[in-house]
Amino acid sequence: MTDPRMGDGLWRALERLPRGAGVVFRHYQLPKRERGELYARVRRVARRRHLVLLAAGPRLPGADGQHGARNRGPNRGLVTWPVHNRRDLVAARRAGADAVLVSPVFPTRSHPGAAALGWVRFGLLTRDSGIPVIALGGMDERRARSLRLLGVHGWAGIDAWTR
Repeated sequence: MTDPRMGDGLWRALERLPRGAGVVFRHYQLPKRERGELYARVRRVARRRHLVLLAAGPRLPGADGQHGARNRGPNRGLVTWPVHNRRDLVAARRAGADAVLVSPVFPTRSHPGAAALGWVRFGLLTRDSGIPVIALGGMDERRARSLRLLGVHGWAGIDAWTR
């Protein structure tokens, strides 16, 4: 997940991601032109490194898909949805999302004070989900390993890639 807090750490983070990993490009707060320019730079790195690139918010050219998209039409690319509760999960399945990002699993700087799911509630929410689950929120490699038995497909983070 890209985030303005990353600053120039974004470029180090993109270089650290394993081949085939995904990047959700956000940067919503930037004016349209600046966002487009930053996206073009991120897209060049993603292509060179063979990373999957998803756009959050307005569609962006050359993205492999959308995060948070409600588009069910043809040529939509890969679609991921944010999930915070059972209702979100059901809606994502019904809409044909390819994967869901479930958050916040643990306390996170991105949403200070938000109630985290923790291991138990995360497991109850995602068990038998019928859709690949990506854990988000306070994640790092150690925490991701601790969720393996719950059947997570992967994990996402912001701070984990800038440390």
